[in-house]
Amino acid sequence: MEITDRTFVAIDYKLTLDSGETIDQTTEGNPFGFIVGTGQVIKGLEDAIRGKKQGEQMNLTIEPKDGYGEARADLVREIPRTNFPPDMEIEPGMPFQAQSPHGPVQFTVKAVNDETVTADFNHPLAGERLHFDIKIQEVREPSLSEMSAMNAGGACDCDSNSSGTCGTCGGCG
Repeated sequence: MEITDRTFVAIDYKLTLDSGETIDQTTEGNPFGFIVGTGQVIKGLEDAIRGKKQGEQMNLTIEPKDGYGEARADLVREIPRTNFPPDMEIEPGMPFQAQSPHGPVQFTVKAVNDETVTADFNHPLAGERLHFDIKIQEVREPSLSEMSAMNAGGACDCDSNSSGTCGTCGGCG
């Protein structure tokens, strides 16, 4: 069976950056499964595996525009230090999740001083070229429970190329 939209696919993968740093990978016997064409994974990965079959292996390089988008300067903001608990230790590189009027948001601390915290609301992988080593373990029609889970909010439903604020969805990256 060939991979097309609405096909369930399970892959083993290793994700690295240009630096060679491993960002994420599956463990033996626990492939990552998703339904193609539903926004559960980044566009570049979906595009690259369409037309492939079970058992195929490939090395992919996904450019930022087809991954998590370019880092955007307008998503870096200064937040008053008074918005955080006074006794909280805040350091650059710390990830945060906060509640906004529009729902939960995630950011990474870029800098901190007595007055402000510089928060980066870009996806942590924005601007990064992504390198995937993939083996396709399974290709099949999705089950009713898999389709139901997706329709109940299991998809990332993120267009991080424009918003830059989507979470990783446990494997969007």
